[in-house]
Amino acid sequence: MQALMYISMFLTTCRFNTIAYLQQIWWFEVGGELEFEFPAGTYSLFFRLQLGKTSKKLGRRTCNVDRVHGWDIKPVRFQLSTSNGQQASSECYLHQQGNWGHYHAGDFVVYSSNTAPLKLRFSMMQIDCTHTKGGVCLDSVLICPSEFREKLKQF
Repeated sequence: MQALMYISMFLTTCRFNTIAYLQQIWWFEVGGELEFEFPAGTYSLFFRLQLGKTSKKLGRRTCNVDRVHGWDIKPVRFQLSTSNGQQASSECYLHQQGNWGHYHAGDFVVYSSNTAPLKLRFSMMQIDCTHTKGGVCLDSVLICPSEFREKLKQF
């Protein structure tokens, strides 16, 4: 319950009307599960994040990055696993202050459309407790065919 003191909800111009904004924390971990019948193909999973808090002033979108800190000290680890045994992980520093960025967790392959639904587990974490981190918004997790991976960097 103490962690709730460090999270605020606000209206924003992201994909959803209201999202959580992490003000400050020592241990950061977000995870999820999804079960879905994907068509055969190769897919990429991304976390859509922003460093800074978006607001509107006089009808213009602005982003306050004053409380962004700690993401340049240690990398964030992104992980992905599937019910058929595939695993992927990546690490990177969060650096896109003031802009929404897509952070690649990994790729997975669906070999046949005729099989049972595929269960995905995904997470992002930065659990080094030697420093605080803050000023991050998580908009969504995005799964798309891997052929669109490069085009996604344009958004």
